[in-house]
Amino acid sequence: MAKRKIVKINEDLCTGCGQCVAPCAEGAIELVNGKARVIREELCDGAGFCLGTCPTGALSLEEREAPDFDHQAVEEHLKTRAEQGGGFPPGLEIKCHLCGSSEENGVALLPTRKNGESVWTCTRCLPRLIHG
Repeated sequence: MAKRKIVKINEDLCTGCGQCVAPCAEGAIELVNGKARVIREELCDGAGFCLGTCPTGALSLEEREAPDFDHQAVEEHLKTRAEQGGGFPPGLEIKCHLCGSSEENGVALLPTRKNGESVWTCTRCLPRLIHG
């Protein structure tokens, strides 16, 4: 095993809100028994897009020995998850905090922070968020 960056979840700080699940494009994070978990280390690319979405700061990156990131395993996992109906926590709303758009409306959403809170912002509203 190689030493690499991987997401670490502090179970004591995790409230199980599920906000970190959606930004993980590889599907490495899921809710298990009411807490966020990295379900398989080889699915985590260590990019950390999930970090900013956690309202309690339970997520961090740590460098440690872990299996190599596996693109093929990610593809297989995402395919299986899609066949099973998704994988996002029930009731998790992923909509732009400014205009209310969702990806179903054909816009991309990005996890952002505003006034210390984790929010979603669509690419149409991002300039407004940046420039006020």
